[in-house]
Amino acid sequence: MSAVSSTAGKPIGLGRLQGAFVYLRTMALFVLAWYAGSLLVPSKLLLPSPLAVAGALRDTALNGELFGNALISLARLSASVAAAAAIAVPLGLLMGRSRLWNDLLELPVEMLRPIAGIAWIPLALYLFGIGHRLPLFIMFYTAFFPLLVGTAAGAAAVDRRLIAAARTMGLSRQQIMRRVIVPAALPAILVSARLAVAASWTAVVAAELVGAPNGLGYAIEYYRSMLSTPTVMAFIVTIGLLGFLTDKGLRQLSKVLTPWAQTGAAR
Repeated sequence: MSAVSSTAGKPIGLGRLQGAFVYLRTMALFVLAWYAGSLLVPSKLLLPSPLAVAGALRDTALNGELFGNALISLARLSASVAAAAAIAVPLGLLMGRSRLWNDLLELPVEMLRPIAGIAWIPLALYLFGIGHRLPLFIMFYTAFFPLLVGTAAGAAAVDRRLIAAARTMGLSRQQIMRRVIVPAALPAILVSARLAVAASWTAVVAAELVGAPNGLGYAIEYYRSMLSTPTVMAFIVTIGLLGFLTDKGLRQLSKVLTPWAQTGAAR
């Protein structure tokens, strides 16, 4: 089959162009609705126009403030999610495959999981003060439970026939975990990673609003106090763009690591 054709008979290049057109059309409608709303709102302080926000994006990008704060928040998020994954994924595998570990951890997990990360900010302020540790803790907490629950569900759903076949081949429990359960649960782990990153982006703003000396959330609060709404909106747009790009990157990673799980998935 030609490299430019898909299983449905539609050229891949044409499909991508159609997808890009739909995306651009949707964004154009959104920007037009935003512009119309800014004309109807009597005060520009409440809803600046897209042109004013674009100007603020340009100014903060040129002076380096936009990229500096974005890199700081992105570094915090990456470190927090990586630390959460290092603990949550092994625990999730144990919970998914061991009744003992599931019974030990289910109650505390189900009690803590419904509590939003931002609910811990007042206590975390006493423990960590203003600085880098508070947003790191809040983002770690927020990312931990989606990774834990998603990994446990993926490990529990592994086909028993695969495990039985591995046992008949003489594989040890450690080898079965590494060669059978982890690969089979990997699609679920990557989906839970997407959820964890998305949740962490909401947490980074809340944590940096009150508990950090820099970052995107700090910049939003600073310019809000200066009544510079276009600049506030510029940083909000940046968060949305970074959230989209990180999720897109994780989706591409899923396609590379788990190509067998992409059959029939929306593209």
